[in-house]
Amino acid sequence: MAPPLDRRTLLQSAILAAAVPTAGGGTATASAAAESAAGTSAAGTSAATLTPPAAWTVQPFPLDAVGLGPGLLADKRRLMLDHARGYDVNRLLQVFRANAGLSTLGAVAPGGWEGLDGEANGNLRGHYTGHFLTMLAQAYAGTGEQVYADRIRTMVGALTEVREALRRDPAVLSVEGRFGTAAEHVRGSYRYVDLPAGVLGDASEITLAAWVKPGHDAYWARVLDFGDDTTRYLYLTARNASGVPRFAITTGGPGAEQGLNGTAALPLNRWSHLAVTIGAGVGTLYVDGAAVARNTAMSLTPAALGALAHHWLGRSHFASDPVLAGAFGGFDVWSRALSADEITALQSVRATGDLVSYAFDETSGSTFADSSGRGLTATLRRTWGGPSHPGFLAAYPETQFILLESMTGSDYTRVWAPYYTAHKILRGLVDAYLATGDARALDLASGLCDWMHARLSKLPEATLQRMWGLFSSGEFGGIVEAVCDLHTLTGKPEHLALARLFDLDRLIDACAANTDVLDGLHANQHIPIFTGYVRLYDATGEERYLTAARNFWDMVVPHRMYGIGGTSTLEFWKARDVIAGTISATTAETCCAYNLLKLSRTLFFHEQDPKYMDYYERALLNQVLGSKQDVPDAEKPLVTYFIGLTPGHVRDYTPKQGTTCCEGTGMESATKYQDSVYFRAADGGALYVNLYSPSTLDWAEKGVTVSQSTDFPREQGTTLTVRGRTASFALRLRVPSWATAGFRVTVNGRRVSGVATPGSYFTVSRTWRDGDTVRVSFPFRLRVEKALDEPSLQTLFLGPVNLVARNPATTYLEFGLYRNAALSGDLLPSLTPVSGKPLHHTLDGVEFAPFFEGTEDPTHAYVRRVEPRVVFGGSDSGVAAPARPDGTTLLDEVWAGAPFSSKGALVARVRTVVAAWVADGLLAQADGERVVSTARGATFVP
Repeated sequence: MAPPLDRRTLLQSAILAAAVPTAGGGTATASAAAESAAGTSAAGTSAATLTPPAAWTVQPFPLDAVGLGPGLLADKRRLMLDHARGYDVNRLLQVFRANAGLSTLGAVAPGGWEGLDGEANGNLRGHYTGHFLTMLAQAYAGTGEQVYADRIRTMVGALTEVREALRRDPAVLSVEGRFGTAAEHVRGSYRYVDLPAGVLGDASEITLAAWVKPGHDAYWARVLDFGDDTTRYLYLTARNASGVPRFAITTGGPGAEQGLNGTAALPLNRWSHLAVTIGAGVGTLYVDGAAVARNTAMSLTPAALGALAHHWLGRSHFASDPVLAGAFGGFDVWSRALSADEITALQSVRATGDLVSYAFDETSGSTFADSSGRGLTATLRRTWGGPSHPGFLAAYPETQFILLESMTGSDYTRVWAPYYTAHKILRGLVDAYLATGDARALDLASGLCDWMHARLSKLPEATLQRMWGLFSSGEFGGIVEAVCDLHTLTGKPEHLALARLFDLDRLIDACAANTDVLDGLHANQHIPIFTGYVRLYDATGEERYLTAARNFWDMVVPHRMYGIGGTSTLEFWKARDVIAGTISATTAETCCAYNLLKLSRTLFFHEQDPKYMDYYERALLNQVLGSKQDVPDAEKPLVTYFIGLTPGHVRDYTPKQGTTCCEGTGMESATKYQDSVYFRAADGGALYVNLYSPSTLDWAEKGVTVSQSTDFPREQGTTLTVRGRTASFALRLRVPSWATAGFRVTVNGRRVSGVATPGSYFTVSRTWRDGDTVRVSFPFRLRVEKALDEPSLQTLFLGPVNLVARNPATTYLEFGLYRNAALSGDLLPSLTPVSGKPLHHTLDGVEFAPFFEGTEDPTHAYVRRVEPRVVFGGSDSGVAAPARPDGTTLLDEVWAGAPFSSKGALVARVRTVVAAWVADGLLAQADGERVVSTARGATFVP
């Protein structure tokens, strides 16, 4: 399994970046939050606020100020809200509760990346819970439905209990046993029972007996392991490599083991009795009272082992072996070999071993009494020690963080991005606090950052740089942004200091110097860190952070961007301007688009360059919407991981093993579609309309609402209506870069004068009154975008909408588009609209459909442009279309002059281009005359 393909991971951002900052809110400090806790109970639903940074010249509105109306975005969001409402949050909490040794309430872990059986042994578990919290917070802010706040409260309460449990010694988890109660060891709790020295008593004969209920089918999990190391020991395992019980004793390691093997696997989740007797050179293994193995040459006895250092139940001396998951219902040791009849009798009565006897009937505490009379009290322990350090919160032990500090090379099967996972948890907690005001969430977030600062601030700078430079293992996602947001809330200097500990200097310095070093880098590992660096600029004023982020964005867009707005192939970047050469089935990781959207809007807060919102519309309307399958499902988010751009690719909405990073960010994306529809100038003097979508803005500071009525992108325009108090402000309407067919604005039916340049903002400044209506029209044209490294490979756009061919062929489809091109340059007349299916068209019998439709149809996002003959207005000149060495055709040069004011202007252009090509020896004189004649006689759409 290749790490670049089989790992990934997630990230997200504040409801600040997603939604929640309000211009009028003050900075909440930690003490203020604590003081407010009395007024905002755990069940309270009073949202908190983040003050937008002073460096932002425009600011977002909170999600609850922008309501989505019926339309494409609302339809997509509705599908994800089914998942937000329907998924059992106890499944997400299972891995946290297990790690803390708490009852999992019978919940089954989500699996995939959130399970111990998932990729890299579940080393990323916990990340998905953070994503889910953010989704719930955004869903609550966006809809106001109490169910989401209730689910947040449940999860925050559980995580509070988890953190408290991690700070204590492990406590017995009591369950029903074979003869009363038993002690459960939940899988993922890393718990075992530590018996004191003297358990075996130097016995030359022995009987070991245990009641166990295995909860998992892992090989080599020990029922017991008594020994010094991996050389001198005796053990009993529930399943060896063949899946059957095995007992072994040795003084010379595995190769010298004297053993007994069972004949059948122990059933899972049922009580089984295992017993081993050794006496007079004979060893016998019993399962449920029946002898299943006998070794008449077992010369070793416990006495031959001598004094041993460790006596463990549930833990192995071999570090790679799993801890036993299941329950112990009793463990006894006798200083003689019991008879077969005595072993049989143990099935129905609880007996007491004379060397040691544990009934495991305790219901609290962390010790188990010995009823043998020898007073050998056993202790419940964790394999990783503990308790955890103050503030630590995760679904696995601190060991991942510890191991990372000594790693010199990446190995995600050992350490998989612990600070990335910490970011997801932190982000989810911050968002939960911002959405509901639950002070417990803020306390958990603050404590987690206190713990990270205490750990990282002690490391040498060289260690930090090495860690953050490691592929995958050192990935930390958007943690810098989340920590900066937390610092805004708490005001603690340690939190700002923590954010700066994630500086990856070599990347910051290179990008600040505008040196493109992205070739070979893992894309999604690096995109979100620049959003964090912009936030560090906000907090510190250090220009290198902002400059590096701006330059970085320009290195990706458009130089490593596919038409749909996505980037990366097999999760990595390749050389600049190589697009066609990187197309594969594993292009456009969905997380990358999510994070580029966050970076784009954050940069826009500092500099209102329309290119950022042009990209935002492109990626949101195409890749992000298209990554969500148009099917309701409470159990799965149904979001792609990769979006392959190879011919005939079918999108996979249940990627890998599930609970991946892209499904996590997909949950977030679908619950914050409205976060960038409107922005306001920091001084309140302007309202930016960035996206055209049915929605209603409540601009409380102005006392007005602005509603947008449209079926965009199925409608080529929108209507905005202002309601409420009289208010003066500039309405800044984005003129998309694709709006080359015109951008017409009327207010109350009267046209507004001015030049609307594509790729700019058109400003209407006035005193607005209740009922004022603004109508914006922007006709769509069909255009192509060429792969930078292979111009004949093209993707089609109708206005903002990427159109994909639906066809099962696995080679590039070939099409010509100039055949009926309009005088305006619009290529749409060459296609035929499909009746009753907006935005659907056919060409040469192939249907083209919007990329945003989340279907499982085989699609072609790129097609091969082939114009074999010179054709104008459907009239074929019979002349083969010539081309220059760089691939530019005669028709390309003709239509590059569009739009044409009249047919005569087009014919004049044809004459000029033909004359140049004839002069260059690229076209015969006679052929040139036929071309001009064909253009003169053709009929064109305006």
